[in-house]
Amino acid sequence: GFPIYDEVYDGKKYWLLEQKAFKRLDATGFTFAELSALYFSRTLVECLAATPFQQDVKSAFDRLAAALTPGMRTFLDRLRLVIQAKPDPGAQSASARPKEIAQLLDATLQHRRVVMRYHSFSSEREKAYTVEPSRLVFAQGALYLMAYVPEYSQVRTFAVDRIKSLSLTEERFEPVESDEAVFAHSLGVHHGTPEQVEIVFEPRIAPYLRERMWHSSQTVRDEADGRIVVALNVSNDFALRSWILSFGALAKVIHPRALAEENEAECSRMVGRDRE
Repeated sequence: GFPIYDEVYDGKKYWLLEQKAFKRLDATGFTFAELSALYFSRTLVECLAATPFQQDVKSAFDRLAAALTPGMRTFLDRLRLVIQAKPDPGAQSASARPKEIAQLLDATLQHRRVVMRYHSFSSEREKAYTVEPSRLVFAQGALYLMAYVPEYSQVRTFAVDRIKSLSLTEERFEPVESDEAVFAHSLGVHHGTPEQVEIVFEPRIAPYLRERMWHSSQTVRDEADGRIVVALNVSNDFALRSWILSFGALAKVIHPRALAEENEAECSRMVGRDRE
């Protein structure tokens, strides 16, 4: 669907991609609202530091700015002063693995198997994997590779930052399409079987909890004393436990009991560490 053409150099034919692939926009144009939204989105895109397209995105927006009149550009530049975006804490740096990310994108699009060495936190050692990449996911300030591992006959998640080396093979694979959202049952970047979780929050934190959507399965129930019960159908993982503990004594797990006991034990270990 992209316009290409051929040219001959030194007796050899080369196929080239039309550089002005979107020249039809010259006729349709952007509305001022669309232009404002696109121009402001630069602030959001710049938060996605760990992408191989960062320099291309910067170049695209510079060209967009050059097409504006000085007055329009001055006005739109003011948007960045009054509406801003903040990267997630711990986000990867702008120079995070651009070569490897580009290779993974190529492998994913071309359905090529990848051989890589990966530092596994669970085993605390480097391991060799042959994987079939299915998608790259940007979540919580970092990039993750979702890939099928034939050795284990399952899809696994790899943090791109912990890939020590990789190479693309000429072996092709048939991708398994999936409409399921990535990490759909987790508050973080985990996989797991969802279960019903209920947490009661104290009145003074209740308005903050109510105004936000923490998970798509979320429901909120009011209590007579001003407290609220937030119910979630999520996996019981590190992200969930960390989220609950972040509210300290303002949150209490009422279901399931096993989760309440895990958090209680974690709090006891924290107190013990403080007293050492």
